[in-house]
Amino acid sequence: MGKVVNLNQYRKQRSQKEREENASENRIKFGRTKKERMLLQLETERSRADLDNKLLTDKSSTDDTPDTE
Repeated sequence: MGKVVNLNQYRKQRSQKEREENASENRIKFGRTKKERMLLQLETERSRADLDNKLLTDKSSTDDTPDTE
């Protein structure tokens, strides 16, 4: 006689294997290395700082109107 197989466990194992394969493919497609993430972060910080340096008005003074009493 054959081996008794629990179909629910078999289905769960099969779906788990499919999810792992899908996750593996997604890591390859969409994943970034730590070095790439750090370079992107540095680049955005530099560009943001560059734009802040090019502002014509000062951020620290919110009230630019002269006192007229």
